[in-house]
Amino acid sequence: MSGRDAVPVSPRVLARLEELGVPLDRVRERAGLALGAPLPAPLTSLSTEAFFALWRAIDDVAERRDLGLFVGSEAPVRGYSVASAAALHAPTLGAALETLAKYKRITCPESVERVVRGTEASVRFHWILATTEVPRLLVDSTFASFAALARHGTNGTVAPLRIELARRAADGTMLRAHFGCRVDFGAPFDRIVFDARALGAPFVTADAEAFSRVVPGLEARLVGRSRTPTLRDDVRVAIARDMSSGARPTVHDVARRLRLSPRTLQRRLGEERTSYQEQLDEVRRVSARRLLANTELAPIDIAFLLGFEEPNSFARAFRTWERATPLQWRSRAGGQPSAAAARYASTR
Repeated sequence: MSGRDAVPVSPRVLARLEELGVPLDRVRERAGLALGAPLPAPLTSLSTEAFFALWRAIDDVAERRDLGLFVGSEAPVRGYSVASAAALHAPTLGAALETLAKYKRITCPESVERVVRGTEASVRFHWILATTEVPRLLVDSTFASFAALARHGTNGTVAPLRIELARRAADGTMLRAHFGCRVDFGAPFDRIVFDARALGAPFVTADAEAFSRVVPGLEARLVGRSRTPTLRDDVRVAIARDMSSGARPTVHDVARRLRLSPRTLQRRLGEERTSYQEQLDEVRRVSARRLLANTELAPIDIAFLLGFEEPNSFARAFRTWERATPLQWRSRAGGQPSAAAARYASTR
C-alpha cells in the first residue's frame, strides 16, 4: 500500500458494527484482510481496493440491508471521523461541506465535490484511485452521514431534495423512507442534491471559538500522517468533474482548471510516469464498468457520458480495455450477483 493510497479505518466503526451483530472475523476472512484484534493504532489504513473489499464483505455477511444507512446516520453524533466532528462546529452547511472536503483530501484518496447549478446544489464523493465501483453499503453510509450532518446541524430544517444512485433499482422503499425524498436509480453517478439555498443555512451546533480552535489543531495533527495529493490525483478529479458536467474532458480544459499550461501538465505527469491520456483512459474505464454493471444505460449513452465523440470510439476503447464489447461485458457482469444481492433476491 503506497502512502498516497491509504484510507483510514475507524476502530469505532468496526466496534459499532460488531455491536450490531456483524461477525468481523467472517468479514476479515471474506475480504482477505488481517486487520488485527485489537487494532494496534487509533487508525488503521487500507488501500482503496482493500477498503472496498472490506465494505463488500460487510454487505455480504450482514443480516440487515439498512446497515449502511443506520451506521452512517449515527456518524456525526458518534464522532466516527475528525472531519465530521469539525464540520459540526462550522457556521453554515456550506462551510461544513468545505471542512469535510478539506479533511477528506488530507486523510484519504477521496475528494468531495460541490456543484451549484441553478437552484440546486449537488454533492459527490470521488474515490480518486478506485478501479471498481464504490460498494453499495459505503455509498449508503456516506450519503446517510452527510444527510444526518445537515439535519443535525440545522436542527432538522434541511433535508435532501433527492438522491441519485448509479445502480439498478433496489431498496427504493427503504431508501425513500430513510432520506425522506425522491430516489432515482440508474443515474450516471452517485450524488445527493439539496436546494442551493440550504448551503447558507446556519448551524445550531456552530461554535466560532471551538471551530477556530479545533480546525487548526486538527490540521497540525494531520500534517504528520497526511497524504500529499499528486498531480495525477488532481487530474483524475478534474476529468471526472468535466464528465459529470456533460463536458468532453480535454487536456486543455483540465490544464486550465488546474491553472497550468497543457505543456506543463503533460511534462509534470511524465515526471510521475504517466500521461494525460493514460489517466483519461483509466477514469473512463472505471466509469464505463460501473455504468454497464449498475445501470440500464445503453452503450451509446455511456459513450457520450464519458466524453467520446462517437459510439464506435467508445466500443474500440472498451474492447482494448476488457477484451470484450460493452454488451458482452455487461452480460458477464450481470451473471454473477454478489452474495448479498443473491440472498436479498431470495427473500423477495
